[in-house]
Amino acid sequence: MTDLTPVTALGGTVPRSEVFGALSITENAGLALASLSLRQGQLAPAPFGLVLPDVSQTVSTGGYGAFWTGRDQWMIEAEGQGDSDFAARLKAEVPEATVTEQTDGFAAFEIQSSAGAAPIEALMHKLVNIDPKALGVGRATRTGLEHMTVFLIRRADDRLAVIGMRTLAGSLWHALAVAARRLEA
Repeated sequence: MTDLTPVTALGGTVPRSEVFGALSITENAGLALASLSLRQGQLAPAPFGLVLPDVSQTVSTGGYGAFWTGRDQWMIEAEGQGDSDFAARLKAEVPEATVTEQTDGFAAFEIQSSAGAAPIEALMHKLVNIDPKALGVGRATRTGLEHMTVFLIRRADDRLAVIGMRTLAGSLWHALAVAARRLEA
């Protein structure tokens, strides 16, 4: 039988992590993702106790999170459950909604600053055409980063998550690392 070894989106057996001055970038291989869409006329459920957020908002509680992706649509996150059938667990929570597994389609990178919000905002200035002050804590948006479409989630003043297509994980890591390295100089 073939020896199957799981790999991260960047191809490693462990998530990649690197420090660039005040910024650290870490591949979040444990993040599970599933999209949730309401059917016509359906009221918004509260999976895992989450009150689903409004436009450009994000919420989290007890290892779960949600961010708005479109009208009556959200991406649901589960920390540390990337190797499980998270979509099935979500579907059991909200059987009347449409749920689609997304974990293997995306790569998530968590960026943290040891020097407060300023390095995160400087990095955003280099990478995306969004005013960092407009993307405050608890906000999320979809935007372009170089040639890629990504979700940005402001988890805290000193924390930003970048979620992009798994097939572009290497390019996304490169863009993040180059920009962070330039800030370090």
